Formats: sequence, structure tokens, C-alpha cells
Amino acid sequence: MNTQQQYAEYMLPVAAKTVEPIAVASAKGRTITDTTGKEYLDCFSGISVVNAGHGHPKILAAAHAQMDKLVHCCSYVYQAPAVGELAQKLAEVTPGALKKSFFGNSGAEAIEGAMRLAKQATGHREIVALGYSFHGRTLGTLSVTGNMARKKNNGPYMGGVAFGPTPYCYRCPLKLEHPTCGLACAHALKDTIKQQTSGDVAAFLAEPVLGEGGILVPPGDYFRIATSIFHEHGALFIADEVQSGFGRTGKLFAIEHYGVEPDILAMAKGIANGFPLGAFIAREPVSEAMQPGDHLSTFGGNPISCAAAVANIEVLKEERLSENAAARGDELLARLRAFQEKSPKVGDVRGKGLMIGIELVRDRKTKEPADKEAKEIRVRLREAGVLVGVGGVFGNVVRLQPPLSITAAECDRAATELERAIEALG
Repeated sequence: MNTQQQYAEYMLPVAAKTVEPIAVASAKGRTITDTTGKEYLDCFSGISVVNAGHGHPKILAAAHAQMDKLVHCCSYVYQAPAVGELAQKLAEVTPGALKKSFFGNSGAEAIEGAMRLAKQATGHREIVALGYSFHGRTLGTLSVTGNMARKKNNGPYMGGVAFGPTPYCYRCPLKLEHPTCGLACAHALKDTIKQQTSGDVAAFLAEPVLGEGGILVPPGDYFRIATSIFHEHGALFIADEVQSGFGRTGKLFAIEHYGVEPDILAMAKGIANGFPLGAFIAREPVSEAMQPGDHLSTFGGNPISCAAAVANIEVLKEERLSENAAARGDELLARLRAFQEKSPKVGDVRGKGLMIGIELVRDRKTKEPADKEAKEIRVRLREAGVLVGVGGVFGNVVRLQPPLSITAAECDRAATELERAIEALG
């Protein structure tokens, strides 16, 4: 029985319609090789995870060395040196005064913990998030996710959650246009608090770039206005950097583009370049709201994952991968926006660094989402040896999120194949 048959026979069918028909045998750098020997240029990074590239030797060496010494001890019962080292490293590289970390296993666990800390620190109980957001697939994180497609078949969800209008400039929920809108979507958060909450708001939770929502990039002053509103109401700002962190947008953390310092920052995905790890970090005195016994994770802060994460941060700095992401991203955005001018199927091109979305439409005037066409593009690109993602709340956004080490020549290849695939739609 081959891998595809095993998936069909023994795996829950949650991935039946989304999984790529590729059995991955190995991967190195930006190249994935399947069991038939065919090679693919990876432009999705396992959903924005292997930012330093597959199988980076320094990261693997750190993990191997740690594995030889210690695999598990429960880092909240005993102290593991790799865990302490990573906690210090995160305090040094995260923006602002963020200092104390908690380690879990995933992005959803990081968000859950961040919300709990915010509630304990403020004494308030409500959360405000954004429409079209995505924060995970646990009951708590789905409750603060503003995307019906992710939430269906699993309600009712927890109360005490309100949603503000999405900063989705291409499809503005307020029917305005940037920049003449005056950032009405940010100012509308005042009404969200007044109309949808009891005034007991603990935190505003938002992604600096909304990944699953379709690579939505809020305007430059959005977070300055938004955080000011919530701080005036005694609420904290939780930045969800699970997908946008660790160099993905051209800065180590995407919130740095906005000149705003979060009170709590959640991270996962790119933190350990593929080793399972999630974390949230908070400034003082917010971090002191949790006392011994308030929170725990049996496998959180696994020494192997933490050792890999320390090495990963060093690689990002030494190889200047954030800078490469910024340069390659600027080149791709310029090229794809030029292509947009002559392609009626491309409604919008947006992104920061190597977190890029190409929104496909059937008609530019009506902006009818071309979801089936986006899936066809992914198939055509796969057949051409390039792997991309497809997402967005309408399923019509082609996502380019390659390893941050990608070269200009590889970007040229990906863009060329993408343009050909779009042109072939007719």
C-alpha cells in the first residue's frame, strides 16, 4: 500500500480535498523531492514554517546535539538549558519591552495562552478580534476567528468575543477606498467596543498581516489607531505573529512595520524551522499576572525544539534572511503588479516581504472571486514543478510564501510559471 492509499484508508478525511497528491521523500533548501524523484520549487514552506529552508545544517546540528543529551523532562517541572536560552533570545529579538515567555506546541496553544494572560492581567473577560481573521482550530481560537468557513460544524462558540471590520482594502467592508477613507475601519473599533461588548475588554487580538484571510495587509497607521483605542479602554494588544513572524515579511516580526509595540506577542510556525513549538511573550508587569499553577504544557518547551529555535534565530541573522525576504518580495510585488495591469484575471496583488497574495477574479468590475481558477492555478504550477498555496476567505488567493533564502532566479522561475498559468486560463 503506497502513501496515498494509506492516507485514504487510515487518515481522517479532513485533508482529502486540500492535500497535494505528492508523497514527499525528502527536502533540502527550497527543493522538495517526491517518492518518484520529481523535484519541486517550494513556494509555500509548509504554510510559512521552514523560513530558513528545509534541512538547514546548523539547525539540524543543534537539534541532533540536544537529542543526544536530552529529549524530554517537562520543562515546567525541571529546568532545561535550551529552554532558558531560547527565552532569553526571544526577549532580545522581539520588539519593544517584551520579556517573559511561555512555550507550548503550536500557534493555537500560543493564542489560547496569550488570551488567558490578557484576561488575568487586566481583570477583564472579553476579546475583540477582526473579521476574516484566523487564529487556530481549537474551540477557543475558533471563537476569535472571523471566518465562517473555518468555524462551520463546530458551534456554538464561547461568548465574550466581538469582531471589528477587516482592514481589507480591496474589498472594504465599509465600502470606502484607501487613503481617502481616513482609516475608518480602525476608528470603527470604537463602535465595536460600544455596540458588541459590555465594556469588559481584555485584549484586541490581530494578525499584523492576515494570512489565511488572503494575505491582507492593513494600512500603515492602522495599528497605531487601533491600539490607542484599546489602551484607552484598559485593554491590551495581542499581536498574532504565528504566520508572519521570523523574517517572513522582511522584518523579524511584522508588527515592526507599523511602529507599534504589542503587550503580548504569539508565535509558532517559523520559530523552529519545522520543529513543533509555539510561544507567547509578554512585557512586564503583564507577564506577572500568571502565578505558579496557572498554566502548564506537558510537552511545551521541548528541549530539541528549543535548541532548533535558538539556532534558527541565529541563522536568520547570520544569513540576513529578513533582508533577503524584503528584497525578493519587493521584486516579486513589482513584477506581479506589472502583470496585473495586463491580466483581467488578477484583481489585486498585495503583501510584505515573502508573504504575497495574488487575488484572482472573474471580472474586475464585479470582483467576483475566481476560486475554482485559483485551484486550477495551483494544479498547473504543481505540474510545472512549483508549489504554492491557495487561500483567502473566498478561496481565490494564490499564496507565495517560500523559504526566505529563495534566490532571485528562483523567484523569476516562480513568477514566470505563475504568469503562464494565469494566461492559460484565457
